[in-house]
Amino acid sequence: MTTERSGAHGIYRDTWGIPHLRAGSAAALARAQGRVTALDRAWQLEIERHRAQGTSAAFLGIDALSWDLLARRARLADTARRCFDALAARDPESAAFVRAYVDGVNDGLAEGARRTPEFTETGLAPGRWEPWTPFAVWLSTHILFAGFPAKLWRAHAVRHLGPEAVGLFATDGPGTSGSNGWLVSGERTVTGHAVIAGDPHRWIEDPGVYQQIHLSCPEFDVIGLAVPGVPGIAHFGHTGTVAWAITNAMADYQDLYEERLRRTGAGVEALGPDGGWHRAALHTEYVEVRGEGKVPVEVIETDRGPVVAGGPEGLDDGTPLALSLRYPPRVTADLGFGALLPLLRARTVADVDRAFDRWAEPVNVVQAADTQGGTLHRVAGRVPERPLANRVRPVPAWEPGHEWTGWQETPRAGLADGVAVMANQRGPAAPLGVEFAPPHRAERIAALLAEKERWAPGDMPVIHMDTHLASAAPLLDRLAALDGLTLEAERLRDRLLRWDRHMDAGSTDAAAYAAVRSALVRRLAAHPVFAPLTEVPAYPEALMPWLNPSVRIGYALEHLLRAEELYGIDRPALVREALEEVAGEPPRGAWGDTHRLAPWRALTGTSYDEPGLSGDHDCVLCTSAVPGLTDLAARGPAARYVWDLARREDSRWVVPFGASGVPGSPHHRDQLPLWTGGELVPVVTDWDQLVKETDV
Repeated sequence: MTTERSGAHGIYRDTWGIPHLRAGSAAALARAQGRVTALDRAWQLEIERHRAQGTSAAFLGIDALSWDLLARRARLADTARRCFDALAARDPESAAFVRAYVDGVNDGLAEGARRTPEFTETGLAPGRWEPWTPFAVWLSTHILFAGFPAKLWRAHAVRHLGPEAVGLFATDGPGTSGSNGWLVSGERTVTGHAVIAGDPHRWIEDPGVYQQIHLSCPEFDVIGLAVPGVPGIAHFGHTGTVAWAITNAMADYQDLYEERLRRTGAGVEALGPDGGWHRAALHTEYVEVRGEGKVPVEVIETDRGPVVAGGPEGLDDGTPLALSLRYPPRVTADLGFGALLPLLRARTVADVDRAFDRWAEPVNVVQAADTQGGTLHRVAGRVPERPLANRVRPVPAWEPGHEWTGWQETPRAGLADGVAVMANQRGPAAPLGVEFAPPHRAERIAALLAEKERWAPGDMPVIHMDTHLASAAPLLDRLAALDGLTLEAERLRDRLLRWDRHMDAGSTDAAAYAAVRSALVRRLAAHPVFAPLTEVPAYPEALMPWLNPSVRIGYALEHLLRAEELYGIDRPALVREALEEVAGEPPRGAWGDTHRLAPWRALTGTSYDEPGLSGDHDCVLCTSAVPGLTDLAARGPAARYVWDLARREDSRWVVPFGASGVPGSPHHRDQLPLWTGGELVPVVTDWDQLVKETDV
């Protein structure tokens, strides 16, 4: 708890520029959090607000149009308004907490913009936040989290290859976000108290998608990783007596419906499961595009949900299809923001458990531990009850039997030998999903934890940074079975079979393996069996990453190599060709020479010499390349954390860049060398070690 003293309220900083906030009430603290985020991340907040509203193309240009169209058609802003209004009616205190945060953002944006060169570069003035804007930011950040476009891929693959394609290509898809997380109970630690550690995997953005922050008022004192633009600490937090963390549960909770639409004199109608035509909501919006004028977008909503692709005339290529999206917040007007204050006030795992009972979107696996020895391992969020077909593919809206009939109970799990591991694998969330991440990361973390009887918080970075690639086995087995190779190929094959299977940045063997893997993926993608998969309907551009056969083949390669039969494809011949190709022109350097960090920035004018990285998609150190397309890593650990329940001040954390989103500032990229090398920044909880920056 905070010991209040005269003049104590304000914004403080530690040596890494991380904000530590003190205020006299929860509402005043929310306002301070909004203000400091606007000071540190004004450009990021402006980008997120525009993306949530579908207005980013007005200053980012044509490349942002596809996202803006999806945001408009999916009705993200309107859903956000509904969710805020419902929260205000149901839980006025939580709504006031969000409103106070927005007041702080608006109070600090002008000053934050003056510090930030991107506003000068674009001539953009920061816009005003509304009370519902944090809801819209949360929706736009997570609308693709459950990977509903994967249903389009499954339908496409089954259409060309048959139903077995669903299993062959099942893997952690190209656009989803995952995480590693592990809970070690007190019986397995040197302190006798639990440790929670892990790293959320997302697109690496600059500024970062997580904000290290410390929030303190008379009611609570919490450190954690916040999402800029959203108050409180939803995902990763430590109150001193209890800590929690999440991973993506890989649950399926969004449905796509094929719609039959027709125009009438009064608007648009959709054919329903009762055989009747029903009026659909219809209006037209205009998306401004820099240098291109305004682009009209017809916004249609049926009884299932907003139409995100096609319309009465079908898709742009003439395919007679429209697709509507049904997602829980649109149905319930609830994002789960009623959990934010209870999480901050939590003292025990029972408190955290009750708080997550209010959670809605996205669906997560939660781990928590407290100083009394309590632990928690559960799924949180809303998953609808409906037929299995809805979960696998788009279903016909005009056929009965595809309705939502209720909400599934969220599963719970325990610990095994004092440990629980979550890494997007088939775990407690298995009944709720269709596709999960391969088990390699989870199995590797569990195996590493089994190597020692007692763990200390300082030991955890060894696990964070593990680079063993178990998914290399099927390709290496195929290489071992080859004969009749050229001398160069035989030498390369024998070298790879001696390789330790660690994707270390300095490893030339890892580079050679990755080169052979990519050469094989390209050959598979070009094979006549898979070539038709490149011809997809004209779905919105924002959904196309899920429909790229090369990406799908790259991530599902081990399944394709291990399948008993693969549509008559001569896999040994393709493996041989890939090996011979790389043997004839081997990589000139190590894995880290090509496997480099490639963060997303809204403006690409600033160039940085980004570091080479260890790891790979199926390593615990999950820095994702896309085999066959690029070795660059655009996805990876968006933060790392170690929560110590014995002494919170012995906890550690790090983000890829720094606390500040202002290019050129001392804390813009100061954590990058630590993040790259697997080091962590100390968590500071002693106010006497902090420097006061300003009152709040």
